[in-house]
Amino acid sequence: MTLGILYRVHQFRHAVSAKPASEELDEIRAILTPEQMALFGLMQASEQAHSLRVYKQLRYLGEAGLIVQHPDLLVAALLHDVGKSRQPLRLFERVIVVLGKALFPNRSRNWGNGIFDEPSSLRGWRRAFVVAEQHPMWGAKMAAEAGTSPLVVSLIRRHQDYSPFKSLTLEDSLLKNLQVVDENN
Repeated sequence: MTLGILYRVHQFRHAVSAKPASEELDEIRAILTPEQMALFGLMQASEQAHSLRVYKQLRYLGEAGLIVQHPDLLVAALLHDVGKSRQPLRLFERVIVVLGKALFPNRSRNWGNGIFDEPSSLRGWRRAFVVAEQHPMWGAKMAAEAGTSPLVVSLIRRHQDYSPFKSLTLEDSLLKNLQVVDENN
């Protein structure tokens, strides 16, 4: 448990101070379409920095031959949290979600479940949990509207779903890689 707390403190510090460097943004402009880059630009700086860490780790693993190197996986890494831009969380709300998931994992999932196609109406203490649970669906919809490939859209939509470690398809394999790296960044 102590390592988990230390890791979360490290994550918290990154969330407060993280901001992508201009050379990182230049690099991803070569990967993302202008519409996808506009989506990336909607995210908070800390979310952009997180997505860049996930992207870099997946790119490194792919170049090292440790995972399947696939361009759609890299796009999904950069855009997997774009749904959060529809209802950006304040710092204290992020803390509430992290604590809620750590202390009450099943309850926190239930607090965020339901059909919330229009996040602009979210209010109250459950809002942070709704954003945490629903942002994959919102992000997938945003990516689809931006003309992103069906594989990327699916990876974004499923990035928080339970995924068995036995990969059956290319998509399952890419999803597993995205989930593992996302969880550790």
